[in-house]
Amino acid sequence: MKQFYVIANPQKEGTERAARVIASYLESRGAVCNGSAQTMDENGQKQGYTDPAVVPEKTECVITLGGDGTLIQAARNLVDLELPLIGVNMGHLGYLTQVSQSESVFPMLDSLLENRFTIERRMMLEGRVAGPTGVRTGIALNDIVLTRKDVLQVLNFQVYLNGVKLNEYMADGIIAATPTGSTAYNLSAGGPIVAPGAELIVLTPISPHSLNSRSIVFSAHDSVSIRPLDLESKQQTAVFDGDHVLEILPGDTLEIRRADRYTRLIQLDNVPFLENLRKKMTRV
Repeated sequence: MKQFYVIANPQKEGTERAARVIASYLESRGAVCNGSAQTMDENGQKQGYTDPAVVPEKTECVITLGGDGTLIQAARNLVDLELPLIGVNMGHLGYLTQVSQSESVFPMLDSLLENRFTIERRMMLEGRVAGPTGVRTGIALNDIVLTRKDVLQVLNFQVYLNGVKLNEYMADGIIAATPTGSTAYNLSAGGPIVAPGAELIVLTPISPHSLNSRSIVFSAHDSVSIRPLDLESKQQTAVFDGDHVLEILPGDTLEIRRADRYTRLIQLDNVPFLENLRKKMTRV
């Protein structure tokens, strides 16, 4: 690789300096390195957006500086460019990032320059909020969560699998996670850990008011529909990867399926997934 693009999260301390160090090192080795800090989103309302139009056409690799959130945000924003990504963790804990701020980035950069790495293709989810007012969509690498908007109220909703009613829940919400997202909110809610290379949809209720409500694992070919029952009295939202929010209005249904696009993550070491997970967990 010789063409790089660096995305820095300006809210993380040290990212500006790290970006300069990385660019200087890559350019000293004959590579080209462009980059920018994340900015406001398309609507000018939220930090953390990367405009795909500013990424040079010849870019071969995207390096993110921040944490898992920075990498996930970049993956969503740049999904149509189909570029491989690798992250440097500038925060406390990162399951997806390859290098932490306490480690030297130079061995990582050497591996990229010398093409000593593998690329993992990670499944993503597409969510559609469909109803009387139309259809709104989003994409997620980790998860799509149905949750209440403001007041701490128990939600009532039905879940359908491929058009057939599966179950009715009373819970604080429900998580639809990818294998990549199985170690995020899904894990905190008691859901299973799934190897990241798998293609599955994990459905986990959040604090269900039932003793027999457990996570369910579906094929990536399945389609899940969630129909809230009390939208007139309880405001609810669909949250994509923790930051992209679509409000759910009366008459809406949240439809979730595997996206037709993938995130490509660079892996430097052939460390088994469970061993890597164990190392990350010991840092918590």
